[in-house]
Amino acid sequence: MEIKKFPRLTYNWISALGAALAIVSGLTLAVLLAFGLFFKHEFNPYFGIFVYTILPPLLVFGLLLIPIGMYREWRRWGKSIGEATPRWPRIDLNKPSHRNAAFVFVLGTILFFIISGVATYGAYQYSDSVAFCGKTCHSVMAPEYTTYQHSPHARVPCASCHVGPGAGWFVKSKLSGTYQIYAVLTNKYPRPIPTPIESLRPAQATCEQCHWPRMIFGAQQKQFNNYKYDKENSYWPINMLLKTGGGAPSTGQTSGIHWHMNIGVKVEYIARDAQRQDIPWVKVTDKTTGRVTIYQDKSNPLTKDQIAAATPRIMDCMDCHNRPSHIFKSPDQAIDHAMLTGDISTSLPFAKKEAVEAMAAKYDSDEQAMQQIANKMTDFYRTKYPQIAEQDRVAIDSAIKATQAAYKENIFPRMKARWSDYPTNIGHFISKGCMRCHDGNHVSADGVVVPKSCTTCHTILSEGSGDNRRVASSPDGLTFQHPEDVGGAWQDTGCFECHSGTQP
Repeated sequence: MEIKKFPRLTYNWISALGAALAIVSGLTLAVLLAFGLFFKHEFNPYFGIFVYTILPPLLVFGLLLIPIGMYREWRRWGKSIGEATPRWPRIDLNKPSHRNAAFVFVLGTILFFIISGVATYGAYQYSDSVAFCGKTCHSVMAPEYTTYQHSPHARVPCASCHVGPGAGWFVKSKLSGTYQIYAVLTNKYPRPIPTPIESLRPAQATCEQCHWPRMIFGAQQKQFNNYKYDKENSYWPINMLLKTGGGAPSTGQTSGIHWHMNIGVKVEYIARDAQRQDIPWVKVTDKTTGRVTIYQDKSNPLTKDQIAAATPRIMDCMDCHNRPSHIFKSPDQAIDHAMLTGDISTSLPFAKKEAVEAMAAKYDSDEQAMQQIANKMTDFYRTKYPQIAEQDRVAIDSAIKATQAAYKENIFPRMKARWSDYPTNIGHFISKGCMRCHDGNHVSADGVVVPKSCTTCHTILSEGSGDNRRVASSPDGLTFQHPEDVGGAWQDTGCFECHSGTQP
């Protein structure tokens, strides 16, 4: 009589299949986990998906098949012998087959918990990684991932802002991600991805892990480097102090732009549109005195019914810093940067104008964009400046490459994502930004107007270059002077009403 090494109930095709699947997936998982642990290398994002999301379920499924097969075999055997069937199988460690099974079970359980523990932690880490967020769904996340890599937060993991610390928001983010997976698999995601994200954690719970307006005081100096669209690509920088302010109420120094950040006051608003660009109603509550002031857009105020039906939003970091990590630069901004770094030579006639026009044109694909940008810029110099086209070929090629790079970093035809789809609320150059409220139209019941004056938020230290450069001689700074002769038009309109990111 043949002595079986394991209990006879294990000898069935379902349990055998489960054991084989568990052994193969378990060994593969262990080897790949060890490989990833000891060999520090940036793997393909699908390596992580295979290791952390495919192999563990296969291992668990294989282990479940073993008792399922045994139960099925026990039921089949019971029917074949009738009433003599014991209610439950007996475990007798005096039998070598039972001892072997017990040994395999105990050892397998220990190995399972070790592997599953490492895999679970690895899955947690991987699902919060930049590679998982940005590279898994290439075409869908390409705009966000690419712009993130060129942002001031490029070394901050995605989950630090989108999820933040704590288990609660981790679970919420994963549940939200379930629908996103469905949308990608069924090709039902919008193009471009709409913003702002409604389910995002309150910014003060994430941003203020690093940035804390209560501990910020004074102003910050910033220079805006602009080039004109003339033949000489004239340089026109504006150097200013931004009155960021901040401070704690206890010191009595709350001021500046960060005054809005609910330090000494609570600011609430109602927006008409999903992108929060049309803000007709603002409520300011003084935390010290309890005084409430409501400002309405006098040109288009909300009705009482509209106010009653709306849910005011409490202003936070993201209402101004709405593009902190995914910055879609306009062609005007991107080409200015390329000219400042020397990638596009200012000695090329109309380099700014031609590069911006080539970059801003609409193309059906990245490949078409690369070809057309090269053709347009090459043809311009070959036609208008043949001598320069022949003598400065290197400079023209460099300008073409810089324009192509700027395009790939900021415009994504597959996802229909361009700078115009993602308004930036910092400043008021090509988007409403500050002037959503600071437009001179928001007035309280007692006649107080939300200020529109340039000096409310910044002081101009110097402007222009060369013989046209002006430098402030007093703490009040300079009065802004438009680089082009537009009369007093700039005083009555917002910059964004003329500047779209593609023209002077």
